[in-house]
Amino acid sequence: MPMIELKGIKRLYQLEGITVKAIQGLDLSVDKGEFIAVMGPSGSGKSTLMNILGCLDKPTEGIYLLDEINTSKANPDEFALIRNKKIGFVFQGFNLLARTTAVENVELPLFYSRKDRKVNMKEKAIAALKEVGLGERLYHKPSQLSGGQQQRVAIARAMVNNPVFILADEPTGNLDTEMTLEIMTLFQNLNNKGKTIIMVTHEPELAAYTRRIITMRDGKLVSDIPVKERRSATDDLMQWKKEHAILQKK
Repeated sequence: MPMIELKGIKRLYQLEGITVKAIQGLDLSVDKGEFIAVMGPSGSGKSTLMNILGCLDKPTEGIYLLDEINTSKANPDEFALIRNKKIGFVFQGFNLLARTTAVENVELPLFYSRKDRKVNMKEKAIAALKEVGLGERLYHKPSQLSGGQQQRVAIARAMVNNPVFILADEPTGNLDTEMTLEIMTLFQNLNNKGKTIIMVTHEPELAAYTRRIITMRDGKLVSDIPVKERRSATDDLMQWKKEHAILQKK
């Protein structure tokens, strides 16, 4: 059974007496270990799809099965618990608490986890930060970190509950080229270890680092293709650093 399965998903909104069809009868299956890019122009429905996948919104019609759980039948408390335990979120704006350290930011999802209330939350947060390469920045606050480091904290926070999948919304939108390649390298490494990642992006260059690209238009899935020759973010980062070093010498 697929880890994620959407069947006949529709999401309709009423706007000034007009029915807006944000998603129109969408079917989608995602297996464990995939790395998927969701693309499409503004108004295509990709943000609505992200909200449904992230259990931030429920479809008007259709079924969303996540890890064999029918989220469509969940009550509000169950819905929130599914969101906390099954999904790790990474946003463009990092969404870190400014006055707290990296460790404290990563600990936050554990406060809402019934299962993890008795475990050493600090140890889990430190382990997650070390996994993303921030073992020496544990007690730095966001203002003391670069944009790329802040996004690494956000990724550690997304992983700390060991979610079923990571949902990333334009995760490099606020980063420069070097930091973008570092974050994509991290995502590829996590995916190579078996972590499932779904990334919403409008940049074809980033989609080339994934394993599968789905494209939406007018609330429908118009293409779903595997990436035959996936680019290596690690190789591209090394090449960028090499070219940048040459430019610096001129």
